[in-house]
Formats: sequence, structure tokens, C-alpha cells
Amino acid sequence: MKINIMISADHINKEEVLGKTVVVIDVLRATSVITTAISNGCKEIIPVLEVEEALSLANKGECILGGERNALKIDGFNCSNSPLEYITDVVENKRLIITTSNGTKAIKRSEGAKHILIGAMINGKAVARRVLSLREDLVIVNAGTHGEFSIDDFICGGYIIDCILKQNLKVELSDIAKTARQIYSISPDLSFIKEAKHYNRIKELGLEEDLEYCLKKDIIDIVPEYVDGKIVKIDV
Repeated sequence: MKINIMISADHINKEEVLGKTVVVIDVLRATSVITTAISNGCKEIIPVLEVEEALSLANKGECILGGERNALKIDGFNCSNSPLEYITDVVENKRLIITTSNGTKAIKRSEGAKHILIGAMINGKAVARRVLSLREDLVIVNAGTHGEFSIDDFICGGYIIDCILKQNLKVELSDIAKTARQIYSISPDLSFIKEAKHYNRIKELGLEEDLEYCLKKDIIDIVPEYVDGKIVKIDV
């Protein structure tokens, strides 16, 4: 198995992901939201790029709307991009339409991959197990922030790589994948993530509880997967 990393949604190479397993990471906060919602019983999640598309889909059936622009809740939406809002009472057996600044773009631009998995710190070990079970080369797609590199996603990718290597040493890492794992190994308590620009943007908004939640390791043991335009729980 070979593992590579793409540093933002804007850096996705379609030829590189074609036919491979992709893990999309937007740890602060879209993939943490998606993983939490699916874990709490959400029936399916539809990621879209534009607010107008989300509103249009919402008019065609019973669903809830979630997401953000510039880390803030979108007017008229039911939920923001806080994973703490996606509790069972809100999402169970519901269809969620979500649009975010970075995460949903990374998911949609990964289309063409054989499998598109949703990864975060909160389900890192489960993602590693799922990747190994698929036996395909892996591309980790960091959502980044507005097309730029993000420390938070990079370290999360490093954590997932570390989990993979602890289960299978016969893995070939690209230089950037080696770097991600090394950075994680230097800061396994995730303290270095506090240097991230996006981390501090969320902190400035008073969302410390979101940050604390998103940086918990392995509190969820499922891996959502994007299949035919929808994110669902795949039983394996």
C-alpha cells in the first residue's frame, strides 16, 4: 500500500485519486460534524458546494440544513458547523444537507476515487482499520482552509497514518506522508494544533468546546463513506 497526502481541496489531483481510497479530513470541523451526525443516527448526509443548492434540495423533502461560511452559521439553516449540535434528538433518521467552506469541497473534488472515507481525530483508529481492509493505495485529502495548508488537518492525517503503521508496517509513504506522521509523533498530545490559524479563528469565536471535542481521539468507532452523492454508514 502507498500513502500520499494532498494539502488542501484546491490541490486535489484527479488522476492521483482515481481508483484509490481517499480519506477526506476537515478536522475543524466538517468531518467531525459528519462523523458525529452519522454516529448519532443520521440516515444520510448530502454534501453540496453552494448555499443555494442546499436550500433548493431542502425544498424537495424533509431534511435539516447544516454548515457554515467563514466558520459562522448560515442564515436560515437549522445547524451550524458545530458537532455538538448534531445530537441524536436532532439528526436521528433524518437527512442532512451540509455545505461548508472547505470540507464539502474536498469531498466533492475527490469524486473518482474508488472509496471516499470521512476521517477525523474522533474516528482515526476506525479509519485506519477501514483503509487496511480495503487494500488499496491511499490518498489523504486535507480540506485545508480556503485553499491553503492547515496544521490541524495535516496532524490528523499524521495520526491516521500512525494508526495504519501500527497495524501494518508494509506501507510505502510519500515524503509528505512521512512528514505528517513525524509532526504528529512530535506532538501526540496535539498541542501543536493550537498554532493553526484556523484553530485560533474558531477560538476567537468562543467555540472552545468545539475545539476540545474535535481533538478527542477515537471516541467514535464508525467510518462514514461518500457513495453516489451521499454520505452513509457502511457496515463492514
